[in-house]
Amino acid sequence: MIVTVGRVGKAHGIRGSVTIQVLTDEPDARFAIGSTIVTEPVMSPPLVIRDVRWHSGRLLLEFEGIDDRNASESLRGTLLQVEVDEHERPDDPDEFYDHQLVGLSVKLNSGELIGHVREVSHLPAQDLVAVIPVAADGSALPDPQADLLIPFVRDIVISVDTVEGLVIDPPPGLLTAGEA
Repeated sequence: MIVTVGRVGKAHGIRGSVTIQVLTDEPDARFAIGSTIVTEPVMSPPLVIRDVRWHSGRLLLEFEGIDDRNASESLRGTLLQVEVDEHERPDDPDEFYDHQLVGLSVKLNSGELIGHVREVSHLPAQDLVAVIPVAADGSALPDPQADLLIPFVRDIVISVDTVEGLVIDPPPGLLTAGEA
């Protein structure tokens, strides 16, 4: 299974380094020197990591064949992806890969089904789970504008089971605009 582990940011310096928006909790394992990285959009051949270093709290990478600022700037916005066994789990039991959450049911702690996970968004402040809400008749509402955005924090998402789904305890107003 392909997992997105980073996004290329701006060029750093003149010798081909780029900043990386890290989208993994395991940057040392995912961005090791010599590792092959698949990209979105697809690049042929795939990128191979030549150098890795941290600078002022930012991850900097250099890739084989990317030797100047213009070449590194052309990578800006590219997603960096790696192959992961679909049954692999992060070491921390409270962490999950996005693909393990997408499609799971989301229920209130009362047992009421409110929807299914559409995607997980990784924002600088916190992760959000986009939930496709179910209508009163139990059918999904396909309008992405209708997605419920649930902060993926322990105070709200009280349990996660990769088979049974997520159980949430939302604060007043999170699920309905008129509720307070």
